[in-house]
Order: sequence, then structure tokens, then C-alpha cells
Amino acid sequence: MQFGRTYEEFEVGAVYKHWPGKTVTEYDDHLFCLLTMNHHPLHLDANYAGTSTDFGRNVVVGNYVYSLLLGMSVPDVSGKAIANLEIESLRHVAPTFHGDTIYGETTVLDKTPSRSKDDRGIVHVETRGHKQDGTLVCVFRRKVMVPTAKYTEARGGEQPGRPEPLPQEK
Repeated sequence: MQFGRTYEEFEVGAVYKHWPGKTVTEYDDHLFCLLTMNHHPLHLDANYAGTSTDFGRNVVVGNYVYSLLLGMSVPDVSGKAIANLEIESLRHVAPTFHGDTIYGETTVLDKTPSRSKDDRGIVHVETRGHKQDGTLVCVFRRKVMVPTAKYTEARGGEQPGRPEPLPQEK
């Protein structure tokens, strides 16, 4: 299984469809809210959401949807990253509700060799998240510093630090 890409492996215009999707549960949403201390009743209080909002039910907190999409993209985009440099933009386009399944895809917008070090480059990508019915729910753009093949080889190859199995005793 591929886990990220080196600079040379990115092609401008390439689209990576992240698999599998994730069905968002009420537990997922509430746990994220509690972990991040987001106590807005739109996310936690079904009575409030049902009687006092235009949505008529709880809405999944947007930063969970963003975080989910970011995580989905790691094997295709940033699994080998040296650093995530910038989130250029983040838009929540439509609400996500408990029971919705989120799918993601990332498009490579641009890539630029580093000006200061020849063993890395910057990849500019846009990730889009859709619900099971195709509704676009979230879009964000980011810049990721990724290694070249030269960098990877100088540090032990594809899986640096992974221990080799001990010889089996007879």
C-alpha cells in the first residue's frame, strides 16, 4: 500500500479519490465536540436543533468534517510529508448530518521545487468532500512540503525506522 508520495510522483491535474468513505455517527460528532470544547447546542442538543434552527436537527461540527477529509487524504497526499505548511482556504458549503457518509478527493493544483533545499518541494492541493448523494459539503486548499526521492533514500527508504524481524529460532 502506498502511503504518501514523493515530489516526483505528484502530477499537476491528478485527482486522488480517497477510499473508503466514513459514515458520521452522533457519537463521532459529540466526541469531537467534547474533545475540542465546542459546546454549541446546534451540535449537541437535539431539542434545540430541532426547534430553534433552520436545519431541524443537529448539524455535524464543520471542523470534524474538515479533519475527516484531511485524514482521508493522508495516504494519497501527505503520508510522506515533511510539513503541512498552510491551509490557504476552508469552506463549508453544505451541512452534514448524523448518518451522512463523507467521501473525499484531492486535486493537485501546482508543485514547486524548494528554493532553499534540493531534496524537497511544495505541492498545492485542493480537497473536496461530498456526501453520499453527491452534495459538496467542504472544500479546502493547502500547501504541503514533500520530500524528493533523494530525501527518502537518504533517510532509509520507504519505511524508515521500521525494525527488521528477528531471525526465527530453531
